[in-house]
Amino acid sequence: MYDIIPDIHGQFEKLEHVLTSLGYARRNGAWRHADPARICVFLGDFIDRGPRNGDVITLVREMLDAGTGLAVMGNHELNAIHFHTERGESLDAAAFIWSKAPKIIHAHDKGVLIRSKLGFYLAIPTEAAGKGRGGARLTPGEWERRRGMRLRFIYRRNGPSLLVAEKTRINTRGTAVASRSKTGRGQVTAPIFLLVPQVKLRKRLDLARDAERVAGAVPGLIVAKW
Repeated sequence: MYDIIPDIHGQFEKLEHVLTSLGYARRNGAWRHADPARICVFLGDFIDRGPRNGDVITLVREMLDAGTGLAVMGNHELNAIHFHTERGESLDAAAFIWSKAPKIIHAHDKGVLIRSKLGFYLAIPTEAAGKGRGGARLTPGEWERRRGMRLRFIYRRNGPSLLVAEKTRINTRGTAVASRSKTGRGQVTAPIFLLVPQVKLRKRLDLARDAERVAGAVPGLIVAKW
């Protein structure tokens, strides 16, 4: 079952109230429902107007990472990103978002195969890679720039190939960082990225089933409210 939440606009307390009323609670670093089949689908417009835009984005991101939420970008987010680019101009973001949203929903409804472009690998960060700004996933190039280390390619015939970092240590957060040990004690070669040619996106929605269920309930609701 999917809980649809649109247009939060920085109203963090109201979002928490809605999630609580739907039966969600914060556990293990994210809001979750007791029924693991329940997933929130956020329809964008997370920011503007309200006072706690950052808290809203963090909450939604935690749910996405935990697999308890899905989201599409709203025109307010796209305009904010564009405003902070070099030219600083707004654009007709609503048209862009609505042109992309059907593709995103279709991908989760059907379960699609994602292939890398031009024959390159898809780089999937491991836990040792850590996170970028705002909890975003890092690319290999960005990881090297941030950590000041080079990644080494390891080909594996019977499994995902790897990008690894040598002479590292794993800190208390499970992230690989440069080791300062002169003796080599505690140093490890840490897998930072898994390299795969393609990924199968798991089917997360069943729109036909849910539409049929809702349509079947409509006559009863009309009679009940008559």
